[in-house]
Amino acid sequence: MSPRRNRSSRPDRGRGRPPDPGWDPERARRGVDTVETWGRESYRVRHIPGGAAGKTYRCPGCAQEISPGVPHVVAWPESGLAGFGGEADRRHWHTGCWRARDRRRPTG
Repeated sequence: MSPRRNRSSRPDRGRGRPPDPGWDPERARRGVDTVETWGRESYRVRHIPGGAAGKTYRCPGCAQEISPGVPHVVAWPESGLAGFGGEADRRHWHTGCWRARDRRRPTG
């Protein structure tokens, strides 16, 4: 038995079309921001794909390292007051730790 082919039967599919004007490859590479509420505070959350994760970070949920190439979540308070919060307070979380943040309080 030969392996199944997952190629389109239409040879021109996807070729010759102009790129979508709303498509920003850099934005797709670094992730798209959303807003999530946790407790009484709103957080800006960005899901980072593995290809865009190039550094090692320490997850505040489990205190373990997030290695380069591992998809994860970056979260920070949406509004910073008097120099606190905002993008300067970004934290890199394992995706599972971020989902379980109600059961896993940040360490240290």
